[in-house]
This record gives sequence, C-alpha cells and structure tokens, in this order.
Amino acid sequence: MGAPLIEALRARRTPPRLDGWTLHLHGEPPYEVDPADHDPARRAELAAADGLDSALVSLSSPLGIEWLPPEDSRPLLDAYHDGAAALPEPFGAWAAACVREVDADALDRDLDRGFVGLQLPADALADAAGYARCAPLLDVLERRGLPLFVHPGPAPRIDGDVPAWWTALVPYVQQMHAAWFAFRAYGRPRHPRLRVCFALLAGLAPVHGERLAARGGGRGEVDPDAFVETSSYGPRAADAVVRALGVDVVVHGSDRPYAPPADLKQGEAARHAFRVANPYRLLHGKERTHAV
Repeated sequence: MGAPLIEALRARRTPPRLDGWTLHLHGEPPYEVDPADHDPARRAELAAADGLDSALVSLSSPLGIEWLPPEDSRPLLDAYHDGAAALPEPFGAWAAACVREVDADALDRDLDRGFVGLQLPADALADAAGYARCAPLLDVLERRGLPLFVHPGPAPRIDGDVPAWWTALVPYVQQMHAAWFAFRAYGRPRHPRLRVCFALLAGLAPVHGERLAARGGGRGEVDPDAFVETSSYGPRAADAVVRALGVDVVVHGSDRPYAPPADLKQGEAARHAFRVANPYRLLHGKERTHAV
C-alpha cells in the first residue's frame, strides 16, 4: 500500500480500514501489517534479488474497495492510483475500478496516467451478469490494447473460528476457479481481443480440462491470450498446469509479502518463457523482437 492509501484507510471507521497497522476486513480476522513490507526501497531490493527488471503491483482486491459504493470507493481508488503512480523503478502498476457502479470514463482517465492495464476482483467476473456489468470496462481495455488481471476479491463473512490459512485456500481459490470458466463461457465470446491473466494459476482450474471435455465444454483448446500467473505455487502445481496449457501462457508471479516466488523447476527455457517472453506478450500483445 502506498502512503496515500494507507492514510485513506486509517481515516475510515468501517472495513476496509487500518487502525494503526492493524487491517480490518469483513471476511477475515484482523491482520497485523508489517510497515517494512510497504517500504518502496526495501521492495525494490527484493525485486532486484528476485532478478526482476520490472515488477507490477496492484490494489489488493480482498480489501473490497472495488465493491464499495462510488462515494466510498472513489476516494480510496484515487489514493491507490496516486501512490502507485509515484512508485520508483522497477515498479509499474495495474489500475483499479469500482464494480458496484461502473464508470468507463474514470478508467480511461486512470489509464492515461500510465497504468499497464486493469485489475478486477474475481467475484465480479464469476458469471454472465458480472461480465454484462463490467463490459464497459473491458471495452476500454480492448480499445486500448491493454490487458486485464483477475485477482481474488473479498472473502465472504464466516461465522465462527477458521484457521488463518482458510481464506487463501478456500474462497480465494474458489473465486479464481469460477472466474476461469466464466471467462471461457461469457468473457471470451464478448471480448475476442482481450488479453487476460488469472492470479494464482486460476485456482488450478486449467487442470480440470479433462472433466470440462467430458461434460461437453470443449476439447481442451488453449486460449493463447488467457494467461495464468504463479503466485504462491511451486513446482508440482506449475507442472500440472503446464501439462494442461503448455508453457506459453504461464507468467511469473509473487505473493509478497505473504510468500516469495518459488523455483518452479521447469528448466531454463520455461523460466525464460515465464519471466520474459510470456509477460511481454501479455502486456504488449506481441512477441519480443530483441534480445534481453
């Protein structure tokens, strides 16, 4: 979180809000934020240690900001965009948008500031109604030739105690699984030129391709413009997804500060694809034509 968003969240009295460095959300227990995790200089050092020339950050969709009414979401979105636009190299950022009441003109203005594309919460793109509601935002991306990044949204409120890992392993994964198949059913027919990337290997939804084919959903065709990124996963999950999709639609991802990137043990050619060739095609829609 950049400084403007931190202060905006501290000014709130209802979730999402910060009380000092304690983050309060509707669907998760209070979380103690480490201030060092939001130090741009320290994060730049980590990016360099990971061998990254460019690192893209995004608004944390589990905060639920995109789902707030416009009068509540817009000040927080503005604070996020201001902080993200001011980040030093090697950082770039994804824009964010309200999905409660869609404003395509506001997205156009935000993208004019140099953001690489738009991130939306997965629970906003989980069915036909979600794609109908968000269509004006996706039209902006198609017109500009910019990609969409789909990330888990807020977790539903759960009564009673749950383990600390529950949200990341159950509702987040379920959202990404649904979003992957919803894009296939509703998103791609409506947006044939849109490039899209799904966080956390799309909740491993691509591994269910055989079941999809068995139930009449297709013959396992790979969409060359539907990417998945690897945050929080290691070699076993990556290997399964590569077997389902091949290496050309997998991009490197990190879930810092929660989990550092892992060695996926796919070989040097795959490593180059994940870290260089595929991200370039996701962001620019074309192959890289010069050596790195």
